[in-house]
Amino acid sequence: MPINPMGNETGYPVSFDPSLLVALPRSTNRDLLGLKQQLPFVGKDIWTAYELSWLNNQGLPLVAIARFTFSCSSPSLIESKSFKLFLNSLNQEKFNDKQIVADLLKVHLSKCSGEEVTVELFDLNEAAVPTQSPQVICIDNLDVNINDYHPNSALLHSDENNVIEESLYSDLFKSNCPVTNQPDWGSVNVSYKGPAISREGLLAYLVSYRLHNDYHENCVENIFVDIQEKCKPESLTVKANFLRRGGLDINPIRSTHAENLIAMPRFVRQ
Repeated sequence: MPINPMGNETGYPVSFDPSLLVALPRSTNRDLLGLKQQLPFVGKDIWTAYELSWLNNQGLPLVAIARFTFSCSSPSLIESKSFKLFLNSLNQEKFNDKQIVADLLKVHLSKCSGEEVTVELFDLNEAAVPTQSPQVICIDNLDVNINDYHPNSALLHSDENNVIEESLYSDLFKSNCPVTNQPDWGSVNVSYKGPAISREGLLAYLVSYRLHNDYHENCVENIFVDIQEKCKPESLTVKANFLRRGGLDINPIRSTHAENLIAMPRFVRQ
């Protein structure tokens, strides 16, 4: 039966079906941010799939953990529910070689996003990574009054007379899926060099996304652009680790410098 993953009730596919993938143009959000020419950042979106499975030639299920890396320069991002359904369409397909599966996924994900995607498959024993606590400054225990639950960049401000370099993070980020309205929880790390950003203002700003409906990648780009415009840092990197939903987590990174495109470690809630 035809399946429309964009907010409608769906069944699981019974055979491999690349047509399940739904591409969302990145330009839709970037036009709203005034980013119609050169982007003010470089970046990538790192997805991890924990529910990947297929059959070997004898019909025995095999499982793996997959990591997909999309460049932020790709024309489109992929809607997460469609991604989940696409991956689950492999469940009853037979492949005897893990690399064949990786190559197949790469072809269709690259076609959908409009740019080459990196696909890595890991056996469970090699993919097991202990969770860590961020080795940077947590701002979650600051004494702040919160009144805004929709993005408000006016909450951001900095001290131009105090130029510093620091890395701050919060585990209190929440936005909502624009398709299903389900909550998307995450940890956000802001690393910068420049005028000292008010930590209270940054925390209130991140919390202001709590009732906002948007995709993970767009939220991170909005945060980057707002901090850049309001606080004028010399360098800036924004990373987010979102909790997995439907066996997928998404970790977007945006930075002024390519050498800073290093994913955060897995945190305890992931």
